[in-house]
Amino acid sequence: MIDTNVVLNEREAREARAVAAQFDQLLSSEKVFEPIIAGLPAQVANAFRKSLSVQRNEIYSIVAAYESAKVGNWQDLQKRAGADLGVALIIARIARQLTQKDLARKLGLKEQQIQRYEADRYRSISLSNFQRVARVLGLRWKPDLSPWSASGWDVAQDISAVDVKKILKHARENQWFEGIDKSDSDEESFSYLHRDISDHIAKYGTPALLRTGLVSEDHSNDILLVAWKARVARVASSIIKDKKIEYCLVDATWLLHLVRLSKLPDGPAQARALLLEKGIVLVVERQIPGMKVDGAAFLVDGIPVVGLTLRRDTIDNFWFTLMHEVGHVLLHYRSGLNAGFFDDMHENSLDEVEREANEFASNMLIPDEKWKRSPARISKAVGVIEKFANELGIHPAIVFGRIQKERDNYSIFSDMIGAGTVRSQLISNR
Repeated sequence: MIDTNVVLNEREAREARAVAAQFDQLLSSEKVFEPIIAGLPAQVANAFRKSLSVQRNEIYSIVAAYESAKVGNWQDLQKRAGADLGVALIIARIARQLTQKDLARKLGLKEQQIQRYEADRYRSISLSNFQRVARVLGLRWKPDLSPWSASGWDVAQDISAVDVKKILKHARENQWFEGIDKSDSDEESFSYLHRDISDHIAKYGTPALLRTGLVSEDHSNDILLVAWKARVARVASSIIKDKKIEYCLVDATWLLHLVRLSKLPDGPAQARALLLEKGIVLVVERQIPGMKVDGAAFLVDGIPVVGLTLRRDTIDNFWFTLMHEVGHVLLHYRSGLNAGFFDDMHENSLDEVEREANEFASNMLIPDEKWKRSPARISKAVGVIEKFANELGIHPAIVFGRIQKERDNYSIFSDMIGAGTVRSQLISNR
């Protein structure tokens, strides 16, 4: 899987071109593309096609930035890389038109050592050796505290006493950290929490946008959300390393199977297993009291992660939220997933990518063309609605939930949405 932002060597460039060529082939041949979208609602198929086109163009732009850097025009590549100092060293080498072998010779090292350094973006190098490489490449940094204003240390340190107690209580109750138990002092427990949050921010940044309402709000200093995301990412990272997961950018053949799992009593549990098989990690983690997040989608080491809180323990809520976040993964892998999406499903959003994810979820579960023609849409009879769900091959709770939302009446069919049946499958007793 190529990096979502930059290409930094010839191997990565070859891989990127190969992926782009695969997109070209899919988009230029209906015969090749049709099997991937067979059976999908037209709206979903069109959105997936558009996504592949956007991703293809972005990959070509990533490769172009690398090729430009090789001839001295490194500004675009640097902009894409952001403030990662390790990547800055690699860009400096490329801009100086040095191969890894050339740099190794200047440093008196073996080429394989430079390859290892660059493979993990210089994260394993000592400070003295980092400074040595920087000097050879002609890089100079002046100490400047302003960029630290949103660093992991600053955000994790600046937590109110109320939030500290709230997060620690939640962490203890849900066994977030092996070293935390009820006998630990708040000071000891805070050190675990502080390290976990600051390390997470240093590697992945903060969840900058939380789509709660009609606009996207900046929640980079929402420590409850940051702590929750750090926990989800840590769990996902462990699964990714253990299972050696890979995600395929151009596969949508499994979507219908995922939706059909909703019919089964253990559908949510089977959905988690299917997603893992397809390279998407689903982590269900209770929300910290005070948070307003139902679902999230972001990347951990290039692998898509879907996080759910199950604020509402109902079948209809689970499947719509899950499909919304899966929509982000398939449609927005290279147009936002790296920064992440954090969604409050109780609020409507005018954000374009949220609208796309909503339409994806709605049409995967209940295709618009079938919904508009169905008597279930206006019926008050349980039998009519259940028959329509059976025709679609989905759990009736999904249809009852759709009716509640459209009629803005959550008292009707309240005993038909599968309340109290999802958490027990996805959250172990603690």
